Amino acid sequence: MSDNPKDVVSGYLQQQMLIAMPAMADPNFSRSVTLLCQHNEEGAIGITINRKSDFTLGELFFQLNISCENQEISSISVLEGGPVSPDHGFVLHTPVDGFDSSIKINDDIMVTTSRDVISAIAAGEGPEKFLIALGYAGWGDGQLESEMRQNAWLSVPADQGILFETDLQNRWTQAVGKLGININDLHGVGGYA
Repeated sequence: MSDNPKDVVSGYLQQQMLIAMPAMADPNFSRSVTLLCQHNEEGAIGITINRKSDFTLGELFFQLNISCENQEISSISVLEGGPVSPDHGFVLHTPVDGFDSSIKINDDIMVTTSRDVISAIAAGEGPEKFLIALGYAGWGDGQLESEMRQNAWLSVPADQGILFETDLQNRWTQAVGKLGININDLHGVGGYA
């Protein structure tokens, strides 16, 4: 990801969330919702937003030697952002300027990869809404486009409500609902018209 906070994602899937089709067999992505953070000619990077990890923020703060006295913040679950680089953290949050290594996803969502945002969250001075994920989903040049043609994914516009306000277990269903279809009507695999 770019370190320039002025950068905005590009590509036709910019500002989109990927929804795994019901037949997705890969356990990393079965019934997943993944927010695309970058899509360009080199590939795509996304953060899965509906998989809880075994870690809490308190454990992450401890590993980073960051003090946090707020038990409510410390008990927040960290997400599994994807199978690539599971030791790297990503903070999806409502827009706040001033953090290092941030990019704007849309007017409502930013992603930051620097430690300063984690320290601000621990101090109770972070973004109004946020989630933290370890790891990311990555696709090489043309790989995601190929998977889209094979009907592995649906896409909907990125939605702050799904990201920050919808319960983890309901994010997939809510994202599918943005398509205006009943999830029970979705066949496991897509076809071609």
